[in-house]
Amino acid sequence: MRASVSVVGPFAADMTVYFYAILFTRYPQVRDLFPANMDVQRDRLLRGLLRIVDLVDDPDNLVRFCTRLGQDHRKFGALHAHYPAVGECLLAALARYAGQAWSPELAAAWSHGYGVVAQVMMHAAEEDARRRPAVWLAEVIHHVRHGHGIAEITVRPDAPYPYAAGQYVSMETPWKPRAWRYYSPAHAPRPDNTLTFHVRALSRGQVSRALVYNARPGDVVRLGPTQGDMTLDPHSDRSLVCVAGGTGMAPIRALVEQAARNGIRRDVDVFVGARTAAELYGLDDMLRMSQRHHWLSVRAAVSHERIAGLEGTLPQVLGEFGPWYQHEAFLSGPVDMVTQAVTTLARQGIPQDRIHFDPFDVPALEAALLPRRMRGQAAE
Repeated sequence: MRASVSVVGPFAADMTVYFYAILFTRYPQVRDLFPANMDVQRDRLLRGLLRIVDLVDDPDNLVRFCTRLGQDHRKFGALHAHYPAVGECLLAALARYAGQAWSPELAAAWSHGYGVVAQVMMHAAEEDARRRPAVWLAEVIHHVRHGHGIAEITVRPDAPYPYAAGQYVSMETPWKPRAWRYYSPAHAPRPDNTLTFHVRALSRGQVSRALVYNARPGDVVRLGPTQGDMTLDPHSDRSLVCVAGGTGMAPIRALVEQAARNGIRRDVDVFVGARTAAELYGLDDMLRMSQRHHWLSVRAAVSHERIAGLEGTLPQVLGEFGPWYQHEAFLSGPVDMVTQAVTTLARQGIPQDRIHFDPFDVPALEAALLPRRMRGQAAE
């Protein structure tokens, strides 16, 4: 299977186009499961295939990955009958672009491999359906525009919506059907079941721009189940260091709020970063929280403006404090910021398993897998 992927690698973009073309031709009923613009979806298919092939000799992590995929596909409306159709067209696409390298033995290997993946995904979907809905309808009840293209949006789901502080939510809007995006509630769970998101309108973000500029109270969005492992361990007494850039402040604020509810007995250091002082989103709110809680310290960093005491990138300012080697770390924000902050904290001695951050794009494809020392435990 790995050898065949290397063969079709140079034609990957064409192969995914061909796959969806024959899938929609042979089984037109599945077209409505996908967004109108397929560019992003084609990339996700390829990444999913590569991850599966990478895990073919790692059964614990293969099951973990496919379980997440199966649970996540419920919100798309995937049914058991769709899996054979996808498998048939996938093998046809691989055979076409593998050329002479395709053989009966390779076809059998892929057929068996896909069958295992499909069975795990379908079983995961069945188990997930027993404990929660596939989607929740949520009405927008509050919408406030802030500066720099950011909106604070509060929704009320139509049924209890369980989640933990620090997790994120997949959301579909009426303006871009079947285009799901991920946002983190900016608070710990509330008794009234409402959720507040801080959304920044990205320059090419069709969903985010619609939420910021088009959404109004009374509009209804759809929410998928929460995901994410960036949550507090209630049994840990380690101090925390939290790093937030832009609207990455949302899950960090939720974690701090949850820590306060838990009656925390440890220090929490929060670093907030932005390009300019005006873009230090959420800093005032976090400073007010620090006035109420003696264990909370808040510091800011500005990378593109000369301000005494604040100048520097967030990872640079983070490195000036510490030491952090005994802390638990939580990071959220732009990819480059998180990546650099991870390096800074690792250099200061925090083990990788105590540095937490969420996937950058599609959680079901990027979620962390089990380290080798835990793989035997996962199978028990």
